[in-house]
Amino acid sequence: MAQKYCVSCHDADVKKGGLNLEPLLGEDIASHPVTWEKVLRKLNARQMPPIGKDRPDEAGYDRAASALTTELDEQAASHPAPGRTDTLRRLTRTEYQNAIRDLLALDIDAKTLLPPDESSHGFDNVTVGDLSPVLLERCITAAQKISHGAVGGVSREPDVETIRIRPDITQEDHVEGLPFGTRGGTLIHHTFPQDGAYDVQVLLMRDRNEVVEGLNGEHEMEVLLDRSSAASFTLQPPPGRKDYTKVDADLKKRVEVKAGLHDLGVTFVADGTPLLERLRQPYQASFNFHRHPRLSPAVFQVTITGPFAAKGPGDTPSRRRLFVATPKSSAEEDTCAHTILTTLMRRAWRRPVTEEDVSRVLKVYKTARQDHGADFNAGIEAALSAVLVSREFLFRTERDPAGLPPETPYPLSDLDLASRLSFFLWSSIPDDTLLDTAERGELHQPEVLEREARRMLADPRAESLVTNFADQWLYLRNLDSLTPDGRLFPDFDDNLRQAFRRETSLLFGSVMQEDRSVLDLLRTDRAWLNGRLAQHYGIPHVYGPRFREVTLPSGSERGGLLRQASILAVTSYATRTSPVIRGQWVLKNLLGSPPPPPPPDVPALEENTVSASLPMRERLAAHRANAACAGCHNLMDPVGFALENYDAIGRWRTTEEGRPVDATGGLPDGSTFSGAGGLEQGLLKRPDLFVGTLTEKLLTFALGRGIGPEDASAVRGIVRRAGKKDYRFSEIIVSIVTSPPFRMRTTP
Repeated sequence: MAQKYCVSCHDADVKKGGLNLEPLLGEDIASHPVTWEKVLRKLNARQMPPIGKDRPDEAGYDRAASALTTELDEQAASHPAPGRTDTLRRLTRTEYQNAIRDLLALDIDAKTLLPPDESSHGFDNVTVGDLSPVLLERCITAAQKISHGAVGGVSREPDVETIRIRPDITQEDHVEGLPFGTRGGTLIHHTFPQDGAYDVQVLLMRDRNEVVEGLNGEHEMEVLLDRSSAASFTLQPPPGRKDYTKVDADLKKRVEVKAGLHDLGVTFVADGTPLLERLRQPYQASFNFHRHPRLSPAVFQVTITGPFAAKGPGDTPSRRRLFVATPKSSAEEDTCAHTILTTLMRRAWRRPVTEEDVSRVLKVYKTARQDHGADFNAGIEAALSAVLVSREFLFRTERDPAGLPPETPYPLSDLDLASRLSFFLWSSIPDDTLLDTAERGELHQPEVLEREARRMLADPRAESLVTNFADQWLYLRNLDSLTPDGRLFPDFDDNLRQAFRRETSLLFGSVMQEDRSVLDLLRTDRAWLNGRLAQHYGIPHVYGPRFREVTLPSGSERGGLLRQASILAVTSYATRTSPVIRGQWVLKNLLGSPPPPPPPDVPALEENTVSASLPMRERLAAHRANAACAGCHNLMDPVGFALENYDAIGRWRTTEEGRPVDATGGLPDGSTFSGAGGLEQGLLKRPDLFVGTLTEKLLTFALGRGIGPEDASAVRGIVRRAGKKDYRFSEIIVSIVTSPPFRMRTTP
């Protein structure tokens, strides 16, 4: 087959893509596994030979792929190559936040403490081997703040924290989590370090002229602590509507709060529905002074200052987690400190600790205790801070056994395996159960490893696979910077942006929690909607901010990933759709066969030479007319065209620029269809491609390194095993954690 269909382009003379197959045809396939794995990937995706060239039929493709797969899998089984992750890998910002939560029962916002991590291979836990001086300084500051909050230390000056609300949030409706009968405002989850009094100050949204927006008539504001009223204010326009500086100057209240995590709400008493204003301005978005001004006042920021007259750290979850021993006298303090630090360091460092380890940190405790007048809490706070800035906490370390030759595969130690498992499934540190299993030397046993993986999948902490893995795989993090053109899409605001994200997260979460087939990510008759998103989609009888599962009627334009506004919006421009971006996204993230990057000498298309009034298909015809561009655009564009019934923010449409939308599309295998439903059927016709791509993404995330041809056999094995159980989510996860790349490592 290779001689008939491939060599004409991949010989010594033409050598397309830098590949010459002629010298390989007379040799054993096992002698060149990397090259043949690349060939097999192209065959499976039906990208080679290109459309328009002489191509085998489906039976011919299957025979060639089967023959290559058999030989390559036999080679991989006899010569395992599990790959190599970096020896030192720093915790990402998300992992750091989750680790603090599980170590100290303390909720923090790592985005305010640490800079963002760079992404590679689609995930931010790959290129994390360094610790720059700037990042180290931020880690030190974060450790001090976290230790202070966990212990409940006394500050010389009251702490000040300001929470600012995004300016493009509409605050005309009820906010989920606040009592019914209220509208707008914000709900803040805040940890108060000590029992005492705290000042809560509120500022209102203003327009560019410093006029408080929406202040028409009298409005009642409520400050709520754990849903109970802590303060009430009456807002009125200033006399003559000139001096707005005094409107919120006195929106400040000192409240008594017990230490620990509390829900602080700032909201307004609902005064009916502004029906008249909605009739005159039938938009849900109300935050833009010039287009759709606010109908009522809105919260701009909340500042929390305190404690004043502190009464001590109180009994908080953090102190209960940290202080596993409490001294009853000064004579017991050192012994209790030793117990506290031993327990803390074992959890934080993910391994048993020695007396030498503990003694180093005990020196920090004793020094700080003496410097603060024999204060036991101050000593523990300083020691905790030292633990949090140690290399053992900030870095995950996988050490090679001594004496092994280079490029030798070896099984990970049980402790290293425990960290891999917990950071994969929880994006956090191992719990005591997992650590105990690893310390007993049992975790490497396949049945034990599978049992632990299933236990951890059932734990609420596995939600990180939604908020961390799926957010990155599906580009949901890009929604934060999504800013559609306000003139073209006047009803877009942050409320809608967050609804987009929530719908997709709930779909992925339902597949994971209900252990359904991952193919349901593409095919489903369910949607997760609140009133705002349902109105955006044109789905009736769904009201309010709460998301709920809705069964879709037959023929609905909604459902799986390809029909959700989150995916459709992040693959569009601010002013229009982009079949190119959408097609490239599908090929890369769902089929695992992205087109190659454009050659460096190809000039950009001059868009101003193409009429903007033409439908998108005609505008992109110039790409495909250019021979240098056609090779990639003939793969991407037909896939993206199938989604043209959805505009740049995911709304359904049947016309574009006054003409009917042409949603005819195709896949690299030569199949043609129309619309999102046809694209879904084309993807589900060969489910192993989608499942294989999802497996590769999960494996990349689990290992913290890119997946190469040497991992292909392991990926096929995972897909085959999961296929026997209808590609259930748990089967993919268990197959990954018991696979050679996850359990093993190669010496350098």
